Amino acid sequence: MPEKIRVPAIRFAEFTDAWEQRKLGETLYSLRNNTLSRVELSLENGVAKNVHYGDVLVKFGEILDVEKEFLPMIVDESVVAKYRSSFLQNGDIVIADTAEDEAVGKCSEIAGLSDEKVIAGLHTIPCRPLFNFASGYLGYYLNSNAYHKQLLPLMQGIKVTSISKSALQDTEIQYPGSLEEQEQIGTFFRHLDHLITLHQRKYSRLCDVKKSMIEKMFPKDGASVPKIRFAGFTDSWEQRKFSEITFPSGVKNRDNLPLESYSITNENGFVPQDEKFENGGTMREADKRMYYIVSPHSFAYNPARINVGSIGYQNLSKDVIVSSLYEVFQTTDDIDDRFLWHWFKSSDFQKLIEQLQEGGVRLYFYYDKLCMGTLSFPSLEEQRKIGQCLDHLDHLITLHQRELGQLQNIKKSCLEKMFV
Repeated sequence: MPEKIRVPAIRFAEFTDAWEQRKLGETLYSLRNNTLSRVELSLENGVAKNVHYGDVLVKFGEILDVEKEFLPMIVDESVVAKYRSSFLQNGDIVIADTAEDEAVGKCSEIAGLSDEKVIAGLHTIPCRPLFNFASGYLGYYLNSNAYHKQLLPLMQGIKVTSISKSALQDTEIQYPGSLEEQEQIGTFFRHLDHLITLHQRKYSRLCDVKKSMIEKMFPKDGASVPKIRFAGFTDSWEQRKFSEITFPSGVKNRDNLPLESYSITNENGFVPQDEKFENGGTMREADKRMYYIVSPHSFAYNPARINVGSIGYQNLSKDVIVSSLYEVFQTTDDIDDRFLWHWFKSSDFQKLIEQLQEGGVRLYFYYDKLCMGTLSFPSLEEQRKIGQCLDHLDHLITLHQRELGQLQNIKKSCLEKMFV
């Protein structure tokens, strides 16, 4: 049977030659790494920069641009002198040989070096190619599943896993013989990373803007008005107890109505249990007559998880049911629900929870405790403007989060299909 030609599923059109295959030990040779811990390094000044395995695993990923990234420094000149022959160069690979999961073997390709002295640090395996590779190719290839799946059976350990240098040397590396094809692959993934970084920044900035707006659009420290306010509103805000502006609205599903079961998550609020748990979780067979019916325009939360944001607003245009452990309530006509929803995301609400929650090992914040707290609020018209403003920010955040997720999925798919 003829040998199967090695080519990726997706390829730039002008390239047709089969890819080459070699052992890693025939492609890269090892450099020395130091064993300094983080406490032995300086964050301000030193003789040489240090690349730690944790940075490779968590922060840098495929490419480590030394010029752009902050790296801790080695202070001792005598230590640096020992590694003069192992100063890193552009195109070198730094592999993490230890981790608490299957990320062992993840690496960064060094880029952006000019005159800096950089040394690979604790729990890394630094390597240098024996022949030329286009910039970026090895960094992306060695982090792809096409290569990384070879490492899984070679990992040793239970809680903390590791891989040996000798085991790595026996793994196979696949690459196109054409430097031009390697370069196009590296450039393609760099462009994707650039787009991902841009959307990540936009997403993070919008989240920061929203956080700042929430803090400044509600009064602080006993003030009667907030720092930021829409033009045309000058009246002082009214303060009342939650017992005066909310009421319990959960009704037991005593007739065992076939309503869909929901849970509440920190990130997404109301979520169908079939979506959150495989096969509906243990609640699928539970007695639904004890569940609470939650009608539209209701709030519900888990008293044991409210401190981490496990609260939801039911705007599904249908009745659903939730666990009898949840607290369910609605607001009076004095309160705009979207205004209150955003207040629940503020630091003021977190302070209220911390002040009134009760329990021992596990702390609870029941509805009766919420009723003891107070809320400052303006006229309904101003409430609605605040709610609409913050809803608009949420919409923009969701759009950028979705675009970011799509780009990350495209990259994941391309890493699967553009390497052998």
